[in-house]
This record gives sequence, structure tokens and C-alpha cells, in this order.
Amino acid sequence: MKAKSLKINALLNSIRSLMSVLFPLITFPYVSRVLNVSGIGKYNFSASIISYFQLLASLGITTYAVREGAKYRDNKRVISKFINEMFSINCFSAFLAYFLLIICLLVFDKLHPYTFCILIFSLEIIFSVISVDWLFTIYEDFTYITIRSIMFQIIAIVLLFLFVRKQDDYLIYATITAFSAVGSNILNFLKASRVHKFRLTLHFDYRKHLAPILILFAVNVNNIIYVNSDITLLGIFKSNYIVGIYSVSSRIYSIIKTVISAMLIVTVPRLAYFIGENKLSQYKSLLKKLTGNLIILTLPASLGLFMLSKQVILIISGTKYLRAVTSLRILTFAYIFSILAWILSDCVLIPTKNEKKVLISMTISAISNIVFNLLWIPTLSENAAAISTVLAELLMFIFNLYYSRKFVKGSFISRDTLITAFQSLIGCLGIVCTCKLVFMYISSLYLQVILAIFFSAFIYVVILLVEKNDYMNAIIRIAYEQIKR
Repeated sequence: MKAKSLKINALLNSIRSLMSVLFPLITFPYVSRVLNVSGIGKYNFSASIISYFQLLASLGITTYAVREGAKYRDNKRVISKFINEMFSINCFSAFLAYFLLIICLLVFDKLHPYTFCILIFSLEIIFSVISVDWLFTIYEDFTYITIRSIMFQIIAIVLLFLFVRKQDDYLIYATITAFSAVGSNILNFLKASRVHKFRLTLHFDYRKHLAPILILFAVNVNNIIYVNSDITLLGIFKSNYIVGIYSVSSRIYSIIKTVISAMLIVTVPRLAYFIGENKLSQYKSLLKKLTGNLIILTLPASLGLFMLSKQVILIISGTKYLRAVTSLRILTFAYIFSILAWILSDCVLIPTKNEKKVLISMTISAISNIVFNLLWIPTLSENAAAISTVLAELLMFIFNLYYSRKFVKGSFISRDTLITAFQSLIGCLGIVCTCKLVFMYISSLYLQVILAIFFSAFIYVVILLVEKNDYMNAIIRIAYEQIKR
């Protein structure tokens, strides 16, 4: 495997992220109507439970393997040994996760109505070991990952429309979801096996890996608690109906967040490589560009979704889910804090081996999220979950910024970043005015969304070009060159 161009990787991952948006936009309106609010609630509650055990199976291996493997990728002997050690640790953690899952299903009565659905999702635990996504990320091979992802999304959507036909078919929906993941994992392993012969290794110095892996695992535990505690606590204290309502707003929130973060994900291994090679000037330059580009993408995306929340809910899920508009609007405020916190954790603290600081930030964020949910869910229901998410993301950003302050001077923290944020906010005023004008004169729901997105994007780009924003100028220049080619 060879490391590929960062621009190509960013393009490929953006395509993959765009597909991950388009397919839910096609499938989710159908699923939410067929399964109804209750069926969606059962599906998402089961998925939230299994996510904890998937986390145990993966430990912190993916993040650690990418960070350390990026340093060794040019040394065939060392990287081969490293891959087998990561694979062996992953086999043990997956076995432990499955063992604990079976115990929980036998002990906790609350889970009994969801047992079959949870067991279907549990197939992803067994096959997660052979996924080795981290190996493709180390070598920045996003071409294969993109093709594979789109292929299984197409298969899943065909199966969905063929077999999910009534409210009780949430189990079939879960099976299709699991099949998509399992199939991807098998293909991953087959391709990776052509380059590397995987062996289960028992005799190696696991202690040098275990400490950082467990710290990163603790970070991931806090993250998954933070991400899924909303759904889990709503399922415990409220009803499947409330879970279904919040699932719509949180799903839409996650979809947009996935697209925005596509650029960040492909940049992480390159940043880790620069740190490992002590190329600090290249590291800071890339971090500065990443931050500026994400700012000019995140602010308009969050404001645009806020303005179009009602229309998006109606198109995706229908009138039965209109209650989700409020929680979705609240969640849009979390985007900027989430993306900035993510940059600081994955692109600064973890590559510089400050994962303990990330653990502290994530622990504070997760505990705060749970406390806020426990306090407010009884009275504010799904809106409490949304508010808790915003506050937790804000806390995560504040603590990450504090811990990474000495690493980000002149890159993340800079006059250029502040100017970019200010210019983006001015551009966002154009989005507000554009959306209001469209809503005043256009009555068609679909036409409102299409025109609002098109004209808002146009006005936003024009405003940033008038302000002579460096990042927007670079984006337009690259796009123009690609069109010419």
C-alpha cells in the first residue's frame, strides 16, 4: 500500500461522506414512515446498547494503530510485526466484549424485549476484528474504502426496499444494517491479506501497547457514553415514541457532522506522520489550513440547518416527527464546538501523545452530559438531550483548548483564524436573509429547500470572496482548475 495525495484522499472521503448523506436521505424517510416512531425507537435503543460492546471490542486500537503505524509504514519489517500485535490484541478484546454482552442479556430484564435485535447487531462485534480499517488509514488508502462503502450502501438500500415493508420489520432493518457492516469487514480482510499475512501472536511485549491503548479506550468509552447516553436515558425514562422523535433530530445532526468532518479524518494520519518525523513547520501549516477550512464550512452548515430544520424534518420523516424540529435546532449549536474540539483532540493532543489530557476532557464532558440529562429529561424530554449535547461539546472544546494551548499558537490560535471566523459570520448573515426571502415568496416545500440551499451557498461564497478570504479563494481556485482539466 502506498500513501496517496492528501487532496485525493480529501476528495475521496468527501465523496464517501456525501454518499453517507445521500443514502440516509433516500432510506430514512421510507424507514421512519414504515417502522413508525415506535419501531425506530426499538431499533435505535438496541443499536445504542450494542455500541457499548462494540467499543469494548475495538478498545483504543484504531486511534493508537493509526498514530503509531503512521511512523512505521515505511519500514516493512517493523510495520508487519506491529500489525500482527494490533490484530492479536483486537481478537482478545472482541472475545471479552461478546462474553460480557451475553451476561448482560441474561441479567438485565430491561434488555429482554430487545434481545433478538441486539443479537443481530452483535454480529458486527464478531467481524469487527477482521475489519482492519486502521491499516488502510495508516497508508491513507481511501480509494478502496470509498468504493467498498458505496457498494454496500447500494446493496443495503436495495434489500431495505425489498424486505422492510411493515412496522414489525425493524428486525429485518437491523439485519440489513449488520449485513452491510459484516460484508465490508470481510472485504477489508481479503484485500489486506493480499499485502500482509495476519497471524495471531501471543508472545510480544503487550505492555508497551496496552497503556496508551487503554487510555484511548477510556477516551472512547467517555465518547460513546456521551454520544449514546441521550438515547439510552430517553429509552429508560421516557418511551419508544420519545426515542423515535429524538432519533430523527440526532440522525440528521450526525449526517451533517459526518460530511463536515470528512476533511479532518483524512488529515489525521498525515499530521501524525509529520509529528513522528519531527516536521513541525509542515504540521503547523497543515493544522492551520485544516482549521480555517473547517470554520468556513461548519458555521454556514449549522446556520443553514437551523433555518431549514422544519423543512428537512418534513421531507425526511413527515408530519409525525414535527416535534423533532426544536431538538434539531438546538443541536445545530453544537456543530462548531464539536468540530473545533475534534481538531484539538485528534489532530493535536493524540498525535503529540497527550491522550491523557483528552481523557480528562472527555470524562468531564461525558459526566456533564449524563448529569444534565438526568436533571432535565424528566421535564424537557428530547430537548433536554439536545441541550445537554451542546453544553457537553462546549465543555470538551474549552478543556481541549486549554490543554493544547502550547501546541497551537500560530496555527489553531492565530489572528488569521479569528479573521476567518469573523468573515464567516458575516457570510452567515447573508444565509439568514436569503432563507427568509425564500420562505416569504416560495410555498412549495421541496422548492424552498432547493432554492434556499442554492442561493444561500451562492451568497455566502460571494461574501467571502468580497472579503478576500484566503481559504475560499483557494477552494474556488482548485475547483476552477479541476473543471478546466
